[in-house]
Amino acid sequence: MRLSTRLLAAGAAGLALAGAMIAPTPVIAAPAASGDRTGAVERHRVDVVATPKLRWYSCYGWGQCATAKVPLDYDRPNGKQVTLALLRVKARDQKNRIGSLFVNPGGPGGSATAMALAAPYFMSDALLDRFDVVGMDPRGIGFSDQVNCFGDAARQTPVMNQLSIGFPWGAAQEKAYTTAAGKMAHACSTTGRELAGSMSTAEVARDMDVMRRAVGDSKLTYLGFSYGTALGQYYANMFPDRFRAIAVDGVINPQAWVGNAKTAGQIQDDRLHSADGAYKALAEILRRCSAAGHTKCAFSQSPMQNFRVIAERLKKKPLVVDDQTVTYATFISMVLGALYEPAAGAEVTGLAAEVFALTTPGYRPSSAKLTAAADLFRRMRKQAEGRAFPYDNSFDAYSAVMCTDGRHPAHGTSWPKAAAKADQRAPYFGRAWAWASVQCAGDHWTVRDEDAYTGPFTKRTKHPVLIVGSFWDPATNYADAVASSKLLPNSRLLSSNNWGHTAYGTSVCATGATDRYLLYRSLPTKGTTCVGDVQPFRTPLDNDDDAAAQSVPFDLATATPAEIAAQGLPAPNAPKVLPPVH
Repeated sequence: MRLSTRLLAAGAAGLALAGAMIAPTPVIAAPAASGDRTGAVERHRVDVVATPKLRWYSCYGWGQCATAKVPLDYDRPNGKQVTLALLRVKARDQKNRIGSLFVNPGGPGGSATAMALAAPYFMSDALLDRFDVVGMDPRGIGFSDQVNCFGDAARQTPVMNQLSIGFPWGAAQEKAYTTAAGKMAHACSTTGRELAGSMSTAEVARDMDVMRRAVGDSKLTYLGFSYGTALGQYYANMFPDRFRAIAVDGVINPQAWVGNAKTAGQIQDDRLHSADGAYKALAEILRRCSAAGHTKCAFSQSPMQNFRVIAERLKKKPLVVDDQTVTYATFISMVLGALYEPAAGAEVTGLAAEVFALTTPGYRPSSAKLTAAADLFRRMRKQAEGRAFPYDNSFDAYSAVMCTDGRHPAHGTSWPKAAAKADQRAPYFGRAWAWASVQCAGDHWTVRDEDAYTGPFTKRTKHPVLIVGSFWDPATNYADAVASSKLLPNSRLLSSNNWGHTAYGTSVCATGATDRYLLYRSLPTKGTTCVGDVQPFRTPLDNDDDAAAQSVPFDLATATPAEIAAQGLPAPNAPKVLPPVH
């Protein structure tokens, strides 16, 4: 589950006040509990590995890079090794440095090194002052040794072209999609088997514990988003006495992620209910749009009904505008992508208004309008295009983690019926989320990790865990945050009513509470609910700037230095000296 692009691309403007969010005097930390201890098996697995010596070198302007080798299999510490890539942005106030803050953006498959490099653009001054921000690309991912299921792009491209449609609609597409997913899973279970079978979240947690030692920290401090919250919770349960602070934002319930004997036959999202969160967010946006009226919302006339009209029109006939084809699956995928953003209200309703008009019989837009619409669709499309060289392993990595971690139905042929049922429970998005895991079917994905962790996820940790959930999150259902907080006895739930995926950076409240916890281990008051700064339909529409034509956020994670400079983003600020943290 991806981290919203706004986190990696939030320029100085949106978070400039983050440096003022932290009180200038230390806050009393929550008392440590006795708690559970790291078990003998895990203790032996990681402690027998010698501490790697990291040879840092300057990279990417303000970063420092290093690589380290760890065992492919922790049961064979002297066997084959895998190389991990790390990037850190050093604390600006080295005199009062607390230690390292490990970060992970989720995915699975997101690059933690890219996130660490982007830290000066989305993280508060207080955290940048006191922590070396460290990104460790998980094994198989990013700049670490990459999982490669097909061997080369020539073998991969025909399969991925079949899977690059958002999700299948209709019996013919469902059959082709299931077949392609089976080919992909077979490739990962054969050609890519060695690394794909060693990419469970438990292995990454073990790697992170070794890297904690490598950077010189006696205890881990961690901030994880989206799927990165699963990694944080795995670490907390596998190593309950080895962390100083773990904050997770946009939370996956790890028990639902893995499943159990009773739920093994369920599609993973039937346990996670991401689709339910997405539909809840859409329904609330359309309700508020209707209440706001046409002066504040571009899609205010019977929005729920007209959204269904759009869906039915696109199921019958795709919309073609210039070089852009918008199918039903494309449209739902674009809506889901828009729901990831804090400005989801304007993004979703602007897109819906545009598509409704363009699919209405008799509507004759101007050539300028058509060009603007094509540009909008081009910018908003989130689905992968056909691959070419160099080899793109993003789907390999996503699948290797998800399929290796959890239990999934035995047969890929069961997906069409299960996806249709999911759509009844969570209209529009049930299919989208259900089909994301078809490659994990038991008769598709056959490689396993014998050392994957399957629980329990109920350890009493020595120090508390901060769990942050957003009411309208379309990817990690708020209910998962609540459930996770109930699983971990020594945890605190922080709620937020912001829009989009994850809460950090959406309000002084959510960002400040997270920062205070990471700095001082000070927990927010029980029952705290933050209010997101961006709420939909509060101001009149600008008739000169149609809401549907708003640009999507600039993505720092994939931008070149020239593109970063073109955005006018500042260089990282000079150090600010604050009182020492104890």
